[in-house]
This record gives sequence, C-alpha cells and structure tokens, in this order.
Amino acid sequence: MPSDSESLIFVKLGQLEAEIATLRNGYLVVNQRYSEVLSTMKGLTANSLEAAVRAAVAAERATMACKNAMTAAMAAASLYVFNQADAGIQGSSQYVIEATEAAAEAASLAALAASESAAAASAAASAAASAAALLAEETAIQASAEAARATVRATAAAAQAAQMASDAAAVAKSIRK
Repeated sequence: MPSDSESLIFVKLGQLEAEIATLRNGYLVVNQRYSEVLSTMKGLTANSLEAAVRAAVAAERATMACKNAMTAAMAAASLYVFNQADAGIQGSSQYVIEATEAAAEAASLAALAASESAAAASAAASAAASAAALLAEETAIQASAEAARATVRATAAAAQAAQMASDAAAVAKSIRK
C-alpha cells in the first residue's frame, strides 16, 4: 500500500500530465492558426504582385490609347489646316474641330486612366512590401521588388500619357483660334 507522500506525488504527476496535455493542445491550435495566417499572407502577397503588374499593364495600354488619341487629334488638325486652304470644303471645318477636340479629350481621359493605374500599382506594391516585412521570406521580398518595378513602369507610362494628352490639348486649342 502506497504511503500518503507517494499518493500525493502520483496526484501531482497526474495534474502535471494534464497541464502538459493542455499546453500541447494550445500549442497545436496556435501553430495551426499561425500556419493559416502565413498561408493567407503568402496569398495576399501574390495577389498584390498580380495587381501591381496588371495595373502597370493597364497604365501602358492607357498610354497607347492616349498616343492613338493624340495621333487622331493631330490628323484632324492637319485636315483642318488642309480644309482652310481649300475654300470648297469649309463646311466640314466645324466637324474637324470637334473631332480634334474629342480626340484631345480622349487623350486626356486615357492619361487619367494611366495615372489611376499607376496609383493602383503603387498601392499594390505597398501591400506587397508590407507582407514582405511581416513574412521576411525570400519569395515575399522578391514579390515586393517586382511590384515596385511594376509601379515604376506604371508611373513612367502615366507620365508619358500626361505629356501626350497635353500635346493633344495644345493641338486642339491651336485650331480653335
């Protein structure tokens, strides 16, 4: 028959075993949640990178649209000048002026779209950088760097579009006078 001190030791050992089991279960829950958060952060980083790259592509396409609108404005302005030289076609001058102004407006809106895309790329790059700071993983850091490069592309495209829109507006203004 065990003594009182042995019984007390067995009781304490049982309590310690129960506490260890509780701690182990708590650790497993925390570890599972951490793994889920880490997986979510990786997904958000990948989505941020994709958003930045898509925004850069959108800015570049808006810049191409701006270039086409500027080309249309310049062509319409050239036609206006040609019409002014030819007295027989003067009735269409108003249409040419309107076409030039519409093309200049299209260039302006395309430049605005490029600017908005650059802002979206910047926001996505910021999100990727935040994730990289939290994760401190090589893939997150690479995604952040790539998103930053996409932002540079988008910003350059927006600046180019803004310049072309300004040129198209100047052309439209010159023929209006």
